[in-house]
Amino acid sequence: MLDNLRAALLVPDIRKRVGFVLAAFALFVFMIHVQLPGVDQAKWANLLREGTFYNFLGFLSGGALQKLSIIAMGITPYINASIIMQLMTVVLPQLEELAKKGGEEGRKRISQYTRWLTIVLAVVQATTMSINMSRAGVFYDSSWQFIVYAVIAFVSGTLFLMWLGEQITDKGIGNGVSLIIFIGIVLRYPTYVAQTVQAGQKDGLNVLGLVLFIAIALFTIVSIIFMYQGQRRIPVQQARRVVGRKMFAGRSSYIPLRLNNAGVISIIFAISILLLPQQALSWFQHSGITPSYFHLGFIEVPSNSTAFSLWLQTYFSPNSLLYNLAYFVLVVMFTFFYSSIVVNVKDIADNLKKSGSFIPGIRPGQPTEEYIKRILLRITTVAAIYLGLLAILPSLLQRGLGVTTFYLGSTSLLIVVGVALDTMTQIEARLAMRDYKGFIKR
Repeated sequence: MLDNLRAALLVPDIRKRVGFVLAAFALFVFMIHVQLPGVDQAKWANLLREGTFYNFLGFLSGGALQKLSIIAMGITPYINASIIMQLMTVVLPQLEELAKKGGEEGRKRISQYTRWLTIVLAVVQATTMSINMSRAGVFYDSSWQFIVYAVIAFVSGTLFLMWLGEQITDKGIGNGVSLIIFIGIVLRYPTYVAQTVQAGQKDGLNVLGLVLFIAIALFTIVSIIFMYQGQRRIPVQQARRVVGRKMFAGRSSYIPLRLNNAGVISIIFAISILLLPQQALSWFQHSGITPSYFHLGFIEVPSNSTAFSLWLQTYFSPNSLLYNLAYFVLVVMFTFFYSSIVVNVKDIADNLKKSGSFIPGIRPGQPTEEYIKRILLRITTVAAIYLGLLAILPSLLQRGLGVTTFYLGSTSLLIVVGVALDTMTQIEARLAMRDYKGFIKR
C-alpha cells in the first residue's frame, strides 16, 4: 500500500490534488481557532456538559463548537439539506424528472436548491443556538443586536465550509463535504488519547477495560468494512440478439445489491429525532421557571415545561435503557425506509425487461420485481439489525468497560471508514489509467 501511495504521489496530477486537499484541511484547522468574540468560556463549558446535542455537533466539527468558533455549526446544515433534497426527489415528480432527465443542467439546479435550503436550515439552527446561549448567559452582551451578529457569523461559517467542500470536490480527490466531516472527526481523537493518558497517570483508568475497548473497536472497524463493501450479486442473463445479419450471443452479468444501502443516513436520522426534542426542551431550564409536579398516586408527573425537560433528561439520557431501545428501533425503521428509497426495485425490473435481460429461472416483469424485493428484504434486515447494534454500541461499551475518556461513535466510525474507502477507490481509479496497481486487492 505504501508503494502504491508513493507511486500515486509521483504522478503530477494526483500529487497536485492531494496537496490541495491537505491545504484545505489546514485552512479548516485554522478556522477552528477563529472564535466568536464576547463569550464567557466558563459558562459555555457548563452548557456543553449539559447538552448531548451540542457534543454531537462538536464531534463532527472537529472541536470548533467547543471553542465556539465561527464554524461551530460545521457542515451539518448542508448534510441535512442534501438528505432532504434526496428524499424530495422521490416524493415530488418534478424533482424526480429533473434528476433523471435533466442531465447536467438538472443536477446544477438541484445543487442550487440544496444551497438555498442549507441557508434556511443554517439560519434556523444558528438562531436557536444563539438565543439559547444568550439565555444561559454565555454571551457577555445579551442584546438582540449581538444575537443577530452571532447568527450571521455562524451561518457564514457554514457557507464557507460548503464552499470549501465544493472546491475540494472539483480540485482535489474525493467528495469534499465528506472529507471535511472526516477531518473534523479525526481531529477529535488526539484529544481523547490525551485524556486517556492523563487518566492513566492518575490511576483513574481501567487498563483491562481499555484493552478490551481497543479490541472491540478494531473488530467493529473490520465489520464496518465488510458491511460497506458487501454485495449480494443477482445473476442476470442477456438474451441473444439479432442485429442485421449478425447474431450476438447472450452475456452473463449480475445486479450488485449493496448489503448496507442506507449507509450512515439511518443513524443520523435516528439521532436527530432523539436529540433535537431533548435539546429544545433543555432550553426551558434557562427560562427561570421553577419546575412543578402533581402527584398521581405514588408517581410525580411534571406539570410545566421545565419539570418535563428535567424528567426527560433524567430518564431519557443517552446511557439509559429507554433511550438505547428507542435508538435501536428508530435505526432499524429508517434503514428499511431509506433502503426502499435508494433501491427502486420496479425500475430495475423494468430496465431488465426493456433490455431483453432476465434472471435465470425467474420470469420477466412482476415475478422479477417480487424476487428482487425478497432478496432486498433479507439483506436489509441483516443491515438494519447490524446498524441498530452499532448505534447503541458506544453507550454499552462506556457502561460495561468503564472507559469514559474515549468516545467510539457509531456515526463517526461509519463516516471515517466509508470516506477512507471511497477516497482510496478514487485514487485507485486514477492510478488504473496509468497502469498502477490499486490499493484495494481484489
